[in-house]
Amino acid sequence: MAIVTTPNKPVTVNPLKQSQALGASLAFLGLKGMIPLFHGSQGCTAFAKVVLVRHFREAIPLATTAMTEVTTILGGEENVEQAILTLVEKSQPEIIGLCSTGLTETRGDDIERFLKEIRDRHPELDKLPIIFAPTPDFKGALQDGYAVAVESIVREIPRPCATRIEQVTILAGSSFTPGDIQEIKEMVTSFGLVPIVVPDLSVSLDGHLEDSYSAITASGTTLAQLREVGGSAFTIALGESMRGAARILQDRFGIPYEVFGQLTGLEPVDEFLHALAVLSGNSVPEKYRRQRRQLQDAMLDTHFYFGAKRVSLALEPDLLWSTVHFLQSMGAQIHGAVTTTRSPLLEKLPIKSVTIGDLEDFEELATGSDLLIGNSNVGAIAKRLSIPLYRLGIPIYDRLGNGQFTKVGYRGTMELLFGMGNLFLEAEEERVKNFHGDW
Repeated sequence: MAIVTTPNKPVTVNPLKQSQALGASLAFLGLKGMIPLFHGSQGCTAFAKVVLVRHFREAIPLATTAMTEVTTILGGEENVEQAILTLVEKSQPEIIGLCSTGLTETRGDDIERFLKEIRDRHPELDKLPIIFAPTPDFKGALQDGYAVAVESIVREIPRPCATRIEQVTILAGSSFTPGDIQEIKEMVTSFGLVPIVVPDLSVSLDGHLEDSYSAITASGTTLAQLREVGGSAFTIALGESMRGAARILQDRFGIPYEVFGQLTGLEPVDEFLHALAVLSGNSVPEKYRRQRRQLQDAMLDTHFYFGAKRVSLALEPDLLWSTVHFLQSMGAQIHGAVTTTRSPLLEKLPIKSVTIGDLEDFEELATGSDLLIGNSNVGAIAKRLSIPLYRLGIPIYDRLGNGQFTKVGYRGTMELLFGMGNLFLEAEEERVKNFHGDW
């Protein structure tokens, strides 16, 4: 059981967390024909857009209600209305995801009332789903905003329909990359099941060229698929942060669910494949049996480098949970852990303590580590402390291929093993080289 601490200091120094609005926009980008709309100043949207563009190296559709000093005082309903009408006229979205920001949440704009009155004035919007996610960026973090958006999606869009015994809903949390989701879809379909992923970043932000430019998302979970979610026989929630959305589907449609907090490591993948076998009534395909043997060999090859190594992590709660368990399964020790926001997982972590804080706290805790794990903003700390950094999370702007990176399943676990193992190996070779040089 971990002791959760929050440093008592007046300001955040070198922030670790990203805003709720950024997390919500990431979730919305997994829907086809979508454009996220930030109700706030232009700067709020520009910041989120820059982070996502630098991380995925893709064109990211985001819009803003462009609040100014005057409209902030007088009220933002007119800005919301004009923004929606402009998007409908110019971009013709199939869905709009409306996110609030710190500016409008502080003012107290009643956005749900705004939307009702806007629809009353414009009946042509009746068939356009507008999903509202309250995401004040003065509290919470990326994971919270992402979860709120997914909960809003499954609360608003799905409709009651006949149950299809082979159809399963997969609620993919913010800790899973587009490459992760693609690997998970392949595992699920190999058992003869039909997955509907909400949201499906594996087809919208996986890095591919479209035939033509689109001002809205060209791929992702379709509106038709979202409406069919009510007919799924089972819900697979990936990450503890998706439990709330799974409960909404259970309450609305009576769909049972199971939460998988991690899909990295031998035992977690075994458990996931066993659950799919039980759910489908089919045996585990031979290709996964072979991949399992490959992973076992990879663990044998790399465990010498992981054993007793001190690792410090700065990650969102769901990703922290998964990575801590993976490292401990390989014999590594958790030297320090910093996260961004509250989660029921934190007290359950099998480490001494975890800090909800910033990168200043992380730098103090990480001194003496053999490896750091965090996003690209940890790079400066790694240089100052002369400790290798394995990049994980968002944003990663100094490495390519973030949309394709995979850390789940047997193959993804091997990728993680070799990536971290090579850093340990390089550090060991450097120490040997320096020793002989000094001698």
